[in-house]
Amino acid sequence: MTVKLDFEECLKDSPRFRASIELVEAEVSELETRLEKLLKLGTGLLESGRHYLAASRAFIVGICDLAHLGPPEPMMAECLDKFTVSLSHKLDSHAELLDAIQHTLQQQIQTLVKEGLRGFREARRDFWRGAESLEAALTHNAEVPRRRAQEAEEAGAALRTARAAYRGRALDYALQVNVIEDKRKFDIMEFVLRLVEAQATHFQQGHEELSRLAQYRKELGAQLHQLVLNSAREKRDMEQRHVLLKQKELGGEEPEPSLREGPSGLVMEGHLFKRASNAFKTWSRRWFTIQSNQLVYQKKYKDPVTVVVDDLRLCTVKLCPDSERRFCFEVVSTSKSCLLQADSERLLQLWVSAVQSSIASAFSQARLDDSPRGPGQGSGHLAVGSAATLGGGGMARGREPGGVGHVAAQVQSVDGNAQCCDCREPAPEWASINLGVTLCIQCSGIHRSLGVHFSKVRSLTLDSWEPELVKLMCELGNVVINQIYEARVEALAVKKPGPSCSRQEKEAWIHAKYVEKKFLTKLPEIRGRRGGRGPPRGQPPVPPKPSLRPRPGSFRSKPEPPSDDLGSLHPGALLFRAAGHPPSLPTMADALAHGADVNWVNGSRENATPLIQATAANSLLACEFLLQNGANVNQADSAGRGPLHHATILGHTGLACLFLKRGADLEARDSEGRDPLTIAVETANADIVTLLRLAKMREVEAAQGQAGDETYLDIFRDFSLMASDDPEKLRRRSHDLHTL
Repeated sequence: MTVKLDFEECLKDSPRFRASIELVEAEVSELETRLEKLLKLGTGLLESGRHYLAASRAFIVGICDLAHLGPPEPMMAECLDKFTVSLSHKLDSHAELLDAIQHTLQQQIQTLVKEGLRGFREARRDFWRGAESLEAALTHNAEVPRRRAQEAEEAGAALRTARAAYRGRALDYALQVNVIEDKRKFDIMEFVLRLVEAQATHFQQGHEELSRLAQYRKELGAQLHQLVLNSAREKRDMEQRHVLLKQKELGGEEPEPSLREGPSGLVMEGHLFKRASNAFKTWSRRWFTIQSNQLVYQKKYKDPVTVVVDDLRLCTVKLCPDSERRFCFEVVSTSKSCLLQADSERLLQLWVSAVQSSIASAFSQARLDDSPRGPGQGSGHLAVGSAATLGGGGMARGREPGGVGHVAAQVQSVDGNAQCCDCREPAPEWASINLGVTLCIQCSGIHRSLGVHFSKVRSLTLDSWEPELVKLMCELGNVVINQIYEARVEALAVKKPGPSCSRQEKEAWIHAKYVEKKFLTKLPEIRGRRGGRGPPRGQPPVPPKPSLRPRPGSFRSKPEPPSDDLGSLHPGALLFRAAGHPPSLPTMADALAHGADVNWVNGSRENATPLIQATAANSLLACEFLLQNGANVNQADSAGRGPLHHATILGHTGLACLFLKRGADLEARDSEGRDPLTIAVETANADIVTLLRLAKMREVEAAQGQAGDETYLDIFRDFSLMASDDPEKLRRRSHDLHTL
């Protein structure tokens, strides 16, 4: 123990003792001030620490709330779970540190202030009272005269009593001073030691908590690095797609109506104007949807739908050429009619075809659910609905030998078609008719979401199939198409999804395969390739030099000279060559996959298109393939002749029937002013003359709102079946012509 005041000096009450007393009292007063300040600072530290803990816990909750926005992501969920638990443990440790600080402050500093200094203050008070009493006794004893012996004796006794009391209090005071001096050192050092130990425990727990996450943090860092790289690649691809779409879509063209898979079946949706049934006949733009055998519309997404047609089997659709507005059609049911308006002629035809196809699908489904009929037993109402599509670019209902089940069996029997083209699920019952592949129900829904410019989906068991389309499906198939669209899958080490994969995985695969076309073999730059090039977009083709009246059939497909390097051709030129004699559907599909324009113009061949080239080769399948992929059935060459003109000139009756079903213009005239019927009469082709005259009669009947005769449909069906199954029967020329 350090002796601050000497007891001997205390008894002597020397000036050194009194000086020491004054010095000690000043130090103790300063100590008390500083201890009280430390207590106040400690209280502030505890309050701010608890505020920090509350704010930190609220911050963690905010991070979790932000992470729970949107669909759950497993990687983020695992990361947040581990990190928030770790942060919570560290905050709990911090709370324990604050409790330890508070306990130490109370036990050491506050106890020192309240108990240690209180004893010092009481001893000081008693000391100074004794000192004052001694001083008074000394003064009184000194003032007593000699003659007052009794008073002097009493004064001496009082002095002895006062001195004894003073010395006792002085000794007690000196003891308190020495004790408080040592207690101050011990308590403050113990406070600091306990504080450091609490800090060490806190940081040790934090270190252990972070050490447990060390391996996970390394793995997460690597995953984040990979995510950053993937995000950069996706951003680059997105920017490229954005630029391409911006260049393509800013022309003001109307958007395509979308086909997607809804919870209640196939869905077609898009905007249409609807005329109100009130007296004002106002027009309103609404979002229309075909789904679940109904036609419905709504104004906003969350609004309840309004049903226009309860059952599509009880209605029909017809064009309204006499309406004061353009692009109008009417959906007529047994109880009411609804006048609708599309944004363009193309959208008008798409909506009319969609409604007619939905009517046909509704009847097919009803027939499957109720009582199946044999081949050739169709519905009269269905025939009327399908008849409207002939000559209008829609889908006609054909005769399927053996029924729709036979179509599915026939298509699935092709090599590779017994499994889904994209996920390998067995027994697919859907198909993409422009790609020529079979699909499972989930992949078919994803294909519909891509849009019809990428994939046109049809059911193998529910929809009607034209014979030429069935043969097209059998000509291509999954193996052929996957050799094109998955050519680099093994080289890129990409894993193809399986039947059990999630829809998101399949959707990402299909998008990469058909939209981004990541797995195609790369072609060299177009510049410098051999083969003809079409005129620049937006510029008319350069016509050939004028000549005398061309001979009918002057444009004929000639066998192309063999080329050792077809890859050096422009994709459009490659498509044109592959459509010639003999046509190669796999090569045509490859050219389209690499971006060939299906309506590419060959300037060196009278501005002929691939469809005209396929017509000259008399290839029904090549023409069907081009039409399913968006070929313009009315695009003419430099002589003003479209595919129907060439089919008529060359006497290809099956192709003429196909073009009429796909909406060929009967009134189109070539540079000499001849329409297809005139050419057919000149070439004395009885079958084509019959087809063209029936088609003209049908146009007149449709314009007058008449349903038409089923005989007309039967003739077209017979020609379609004959062109597909027995084309030799259609090779009649002038010597077979009968008077009509």
